[in-house]
Amino acid sequence: MTSASGRPLPQPTLRSAEFWASGADGKLRIAKCQACGRFTNPRPAMCPHCRSRDVIMTPVSGRGTVVAVTVNEQQWLPTMKPPYVIAIVALEEDSAARLTTDIVGCEADAVHIGARVRVVFEQGADDIWIPLFELDPDATVPGPIPEPEDVATRVRPMASPRKFEADVAITGIGQSRVGRRLMVDPLSLTVDACEAAIADAGLSFADIDGLATYPGGAIGGGLTEGGTMAVEEVLRIRPTWVSGGNEFPGQNGSIMAAMLAVSSGLCRHVLCYRTVWESSHAALVRDGRWEASSARATAMLEHRAPYGAMSPANWIALCASNYFHTYGGDRKTLGAIAVNARTHAAANPEAVYRDPITLDDYFAARMVSSPFGLYDCDVPVDGAVAVIVSAAETAVDRPHPAVFVEAVGTQITETLSWDQGTLTHLPQSLGPSAHLWTRTDFRPDDVDVALLYDGFTFNALSWLEALGFCEFGGAGDFIGDGAAIALGGRLPVNPHGGQLSAGRLHGYGFFREAVLQLRHQAVGRQVADARLAVVTAGGGVPSGALLLRS
Repeated sequence: MTSASGRPLPQPTLRSAEFWASGADGKLRIAKCQACGRFTNPRPAMCPHCRSRDVIMTPVSGRGTVVAVTVNEQQWLPTMKPPYVIAIVALEEDSAARLTTDIVGCEADAVHIGARVRVVFEQGADDIWIPLFELDPDATVPGPIPEPEDVATRVRPMASPRKFEADVAITGIGQSRVGRRLMVDPLSLTVDACEAAIADAGLSFADIDGLATYPGGAIGGGLTEGGTMAVEEVLRIRPTWVSGGNEFPGQNGSIMAAMLAVSSGLCRHVLCYRTVWESSHAALVRDGRWEASSARATAMLEHRAPYGAMSPANWIALCASNYFHTYGGDRKTLGAIAVNARTHAAANPEAVYRDPITLDDYFAARMVSSPFGLYDCDVPVDGAVAVIVSAAETAVDRPHPAVFVEAVGTQITETLSWDQGTLTHLPQSLGPSAHLWTRTDFRPDDVDVALLYDGFTFNALSWLEALGFCEFGGAGDFIGDGAAIALGGRLPVNPHGGQLSAGRLHGYGFFREAVLQLRHQAVGRQVADARLAVVTAGGGVPSGALLLRS
């Protein structure tokens, strides 16, 4: 459902209805705590700053500062024609209260970080007024930009000297066919990967007593095969434990959940799996064989869809813009990551894109959402990956060398939001990274190979810095022309090509590659003497990290 101008309409909730209706009298209203005076957006059930319940919607000036900006060039919606400018605006009253919005009434190149703006409203329906912003003609100096938070001070020490990681081993991995538009039932891809992983571990279906997956059943867009219910209905293994959901520390959080089940003694061998069929799903929608929803925008899209911010490409591009404003640098660093991924993919027969690209090719490619062009974005595919998490004492009986989990990084130290918290890096990469190093005596310099989630090139950059391989703002110098992250470099990154070139297997592909590297089975792309690998997952919030060792 769209407005007269083609903007998707939000579905107001009991908490947000007053926000969407506030423009009827030309006044923007934001939640304000009557106890501490802080503003918060969207409206919370409790003040996150002082935990008072006395929070009311309050008129504000409607003025603010652009703290992140992207020019969207991709047509995500048939009713909103690009280009258009998406921004995060920090309100004048409280820079921690922000809106993702559009900047209207000017040329795209006139909008920059620090630009002062003021609200204008577009009536979307009788009960909905969409707050947009225009450049403030009365402004004479740039507005303030929030300083990055020091989240490292929030990291908790180990709760116990006992590490549950020591109780488990990774004994099997498997993968189905991977490709573009395979037009294969996703559940059959899941079964293929599961059979391969069980055989790889030297087990039988009868040995499997647990199932774990991400994101579970009720997720659209070609992101799941149906969850544990669908898989158990096919496999009939009668598990003692199952887990499926999307509120894990990244996609690999489902593997961490399996580790906890094994460590507790509830299971001996848990089958973990992740299936995507985004490529085929997109083809079905494009051909009119799958009807896309036309309902009002809900959940996280309630405050993004009205502005055409439909993709993580937009949300993460906003962070990238703030990063470059804060630390300097430019797209050349992102380009080195993209070129490196394609170079590595050339040695991986499973990668969907293997033809080499140059930095010139990177810059010549069409833009998607500045600073991201085509090669900054990962490749939707169809495929499944499965992993067996076993009790550590069973590892000696398996046909392949076991891989062990040295540490996990799971703590949330940042605001779980795409626009209200971290702006300089991928949200929720800083906390898990810092937490990881509290659970091990290894340090970043000990890592032999890094499998860093690269839904976009900026994701990988964020993980490099968050994990401490270089200082904040130092990725450009660390990466240089790309040699440092190439095979043979100081820290090989994504030797299989990552999601940028091998295909978006949504986190699990990195885990499988780490296991192959530590087994020394990555034919044609093996990192010499690899013994310690870091793996990250999550294209945003929440996210997680693991340290694996041979």
